[in-house]
Amino acid sequence: MTIDTKDFLNSILASLSRITYVKPEELPNIDLYMDQVTTFMDSKLASAKRYPEDKVLTKTMINNYAKNNLLPPPVKKKYTKEHVLTLIFIYYFKNILSINDLQSILNPITEKYFASDSNLSLTDIYEEVFSLEGNEVEHLAKDITRTFNISFDTFKDAPEDDKEFLHTFSFICMLSFDVFVKKMLIEKIIDELPKEDAKETKRHKEKGKEHTTKNG
Repeated sequence: MTIDTKDFLNSILASLSRITYVKPEELPNIDLYMDQVTTFMDSKLASAKRYPEDKVLTKTMINNYAKNNLLPPPVKKKYTKEHVLTLIFIYYFKNILSINDLQSILNPITEKYFASDSNLSLTDIYEEVFSLEGNEVEHLAKDITRTFNISFDTFKDAPEDDKEFLHTFSFICMLSFDVFVKKMLIEKIIDELPKEDAKETKRHKEKGKEHTTKNG
């Protein structure tokens, strides 16, 4: 059966448009127990799951993030709004970055802005960054359309029975190369972060251990 390229592209763009982020006004204003955190994340980020049965976040994941100093320890087994914000950042980064890279970019943020008296809060940072989401999706849709059209114009001399798969393969290759290059750029930027950030990360780890010891 021959694929309808227009319907195929529209289906891809429709999937892109359904991807949403957790809006600031949807964030809980009360502290949550771990079960409540996983339920909240699973419901709000359901559109990002590949399969319905997939879990956005599990208790094991949360414990591992805490052990790796990515997530500050809970207060009396409860997680604040800022814990949830940190987990959302981790969720978006974890599929493309290593634990070490996550520590390099998130530890300085949580060290300085998590539960701090700074004029700039973690909530402010989240709102500023994710306010760009709408425009970014629009730009991505245009870029994906361009990539799609280029890939489906390849293999003009291939047998008709092979073209459908070869076009799709070309599209996947182009998207993968884009991800590969951007991942390399992100890693390069992280590797060139100022040395002061590394010191802050080390201090954050030590502070986290002290906090954990005090709270049992």
